[in-house]
Amino acid sequence: MNLFEDKRVVMTLDAGGTNFVFSAIRGGENIVEPITLPSNGDNLEKSLANMVDGFSRVKDELNEEPAAISFAFPGPADYPNGIIGDLVNLPAYRGGVALGPFLKEKFNLPVYINNDGDLYAYGEALGGFLPEINKSLEDAGSPKRYHNLVGITLGTGLGGGLVREGKLIIGDNAMAAEIYAYRNKLNHNWCAEDGVSIRAVKRHYGEYSGDANAEELTPKDIFEIAKGMRPGNSEAAMKAFASVGDTLGDVLTHLATTFDGLIVIGGGLSGAAELIMPAALAEMNGTLDLPDGETMPRLVQKVVSADTEEGLSALLHQKTAEIKVPQSDKTVVYNPEPMLAVGISRIGASRAISLGAYAFALDKLDA
Repeated sequence: MNLFEDKRVVMTLDAGGTNFVFSAIRGGENIVEPITLPSNGDNLEKSLANMVDGFSRVKDELNEEPAAISFAFPGPADYPNGIIGDLVNLPAYRGGVALGPFLKEKFNLPVYINNDGDLYAYGEALGGFLPEINKSLEDAGSPKRYHNLVGITLGTGLGGGLVREGKLIIGDNAMAAEIYAYRNKLNHNWCAEDGVSIRAVKRHYGEYSGDANAEELTPKDIFEIAKGMRPGNSEAAMKAFASVGDTLGDVLTHLATTFDGLIVIGGGLSGAAELIMPAALAEMNGTLDLPDGETMPRLVQKVVSADTEEGLSALLHQKTAEIKVPQSDKTVVYNPEPMLAVGISRIGASRAISLGAYAFALDKLDA
């Protein structure tokens, strides 16, 4: 699928707990000025009314009939049937709201709703990190190409999505890659999201610094403390982000073991990647202790950062060896050191989610 050459128009929505942002896409690009309305997440009638109003105003801006409506919602739901369930940021939808059928009836268009982590991964796979890395490999003269991708969003929560050879994997219950529920490495009684999120940064900084007002700080504040740009306990701030990286690295290790693909990270906390990712990579490239006193690597693959000169160079110039076929004069090329890369989104989570929503609609329309 080349979504940048498709001429169909799809109306989209960026649904958050505070605002709904409506737009329309053709050929992978927004073609109207975004329209922002309150989400009214605690009042279902007002929320639905604003949703109809937003899409109606976008439609009025178009010079042609849109092919579909496609957008993301945060959290698990019965997305194939368009039913939104219990969401933390939008409590009015708790108990089950048939949002897809409602919008289909209002606009007489196909309506596709998906988890934001899934659509983020899909957008990065078709129009972001994955094609960028493969283009760099091609330009470097490398025969290696990647076909699979894990997308991770870091912010208020921890989201994920999986794309295998151009197809989004959503699972039998539309709940694949709900990685927020992984076990937390640093506290096995907590979920991973409690260690890889905005609240985790605040909590860790409060624990390490003894600052009783840590909850009032933002991750940006704590980042600036770590960098010496703002008064505070710099060492504690650095340690707070490293702890987030440690927990994230454990999550990514489990993902890389289960699903062998490139990993791209987006969302608000990715802006602090320079303080988070060293610990995450150390965890992924770390070892496990065995009962006999020996150790083994946590991953078969070596993991490098696509955001450092050294890591990108290693990725683009992977080792190969030419080995003989037994009892033959023929030789074959062998990769003795399988490699994966982790990188921060170049296009941003919002753009990737929009591309993912557009691509998912086109895929469904062509099915």
